[in-house]
Amino acid sequence: MGRLVGRLFVGFTSSLICFIAYSPQIFVIWPWYGRELSVELITLLLPFNLLVGVLLWNYYLCAVTDPGRVPAGWKPDVQDNDGYEVKKLTRGPRFCRTCEAYKPPRAHHCRQCKRHVLRYRLTAHTDHHCPWVNNCVGHFNYGHFVRFLFYVDLACSYHFAMVARRVYAATQYWEDIASTELIFIILNFATCIPVLVAVGAFSLYHFWALSGNTTTIEGWEKDKVATLVRHGKIHEIKFPYNLGIRRNICSVLGDNPLLWCWPTVTPGTGLKYQLAEGDDSRGVAWPPEDPTKINTLPESDPNYKFVLPDNPWTFQNGSLNPHLEPSNTRRRPSSQRRLQSAAAQGPYSSLPPYHPDYDESQAEPAYALSSESSSGEEEVPDDEFGRRMGRVRVRRGSEGYEVKSVDREEVLRRFVEGRTHEPGRYQRYVPEPSSESEVEDGDADESIPLAQQVEQWRSAT
Repeated sequence: MGRLVGRLFVGFTSSLICFIAYSPQIFVIWPWYGRELSVELITLLLPFNLLVGVLLWNYYLCAVTDPGRVPAGWKPDVQDNDGYEVKKLTRGPRFCRTCEAYKPPRAHHCRQCKRHVLRYRLTAHTDHHCPWVNNCVGHFNYGHFVRFLFYVDLACSYHFAMVARRVYAATQYWEDIASTELIFIILNFATCIPVLVAVGAFSLYHFWALSGNTTTIEGWEKDKVATLVRHGKIHEIKFPYNLGIRRNICSVLGDNPLLWCWPTVTPGTGLKYQLAEGDDSRGVAWPPEDPTKINTLPESDPNYKFVLPDNPWTFQNGSLNPHLEPSNTRRRPSSQRRLQSAAAQGPYSSLPPYHPDYDESQAEPAYALSSESSSGEEEVPDDEFGRRMGRVRVRRGSEGYEVKSVDREEVLRRFVEGRTHEPGRYQRYVPEPSSESEVEDGDADESIPLAQQVEQWRSAT
């Protein structure tokens, strides 16, 4: 959302608040009291205007107050007794690759502001900051946002009661209502009631989140944990930031209850939060993972060393490459057409160039469709010496070419034999057969050095 669109949202919200606040006073209540200033009129309108004034002041503070940002060069204190938030996979401190900085607890990246926001609170089920205030709602302005919702509920309720009283008085005494007054009564009901219902429901959710010291993101996490507990997959785990209703409210609105309804600065820095006391509140990763869910990404181990597998044509963990799977049934016709076009361009060997049995002169069309099985696999033909390699399965995919279970020593032996049998490549040494006396002498005592055996052989002859 751009700056212009955000300002339009703020302008529309401010105009709607001013219309609901001042139009009934000018066009409904003032004519009802005969357009004369009286004590009764002041008694009716003064509380309403105070509510509207505090409402607008909290709305302004919520829109202009920085929700909190991570200081440059901030790093978590790994020696802290309370611990620090870690990643699920690496078990290291939370780090944002976009900002190239560490992430404090409960902080999240805002794509609109392009930075991290402390105690990031989504004001609705969205993935960006609140459009109605054109700002993120975080640690330092969440108190203003809660007060703003509270005063909207009070002001709209007072407004509805005030205008309803005017309508009741008109119907009770059969008074004639001017057309202008009637139009504004209808407009005020049409705007006040939807705002009261929508903001009221929204306020109830945030009052519940405030009492549990929960952000919107953490509320979604608590719902997932409750589902896992209900299905019996994990034991019930206490939310680590729930300090009790009073202390939860004090962590946002301040320690003095008399000033909860007055705009104050949120206590704390937003970089560290007090944890709940209890056996299950410390040392437990939040949110807990589903134990039945298979984690396909292993945790990085700094002491891990790669060991070459026994079979050179398998994946590094000893199994087949999971990415090399047969083509989908719906995509197979298109794959066959691609293979036909590739075969028409020229001959290709069915073996990769690094394979010991690869022979460019005997290359044939790649992956012949006649030999392709229904599962996307094919058989390797006989090697260049006419020996049957067996029904060796070959899998291919977007990441390469793979052959199942070939003995490493056998591959090396055939590679050496294939090179040494090439005419003119090597001069092979074939020793002469030993005489029976040599064999007997050699078998009689193998501990005698070769030089002494030669001398004994010369003296014997």
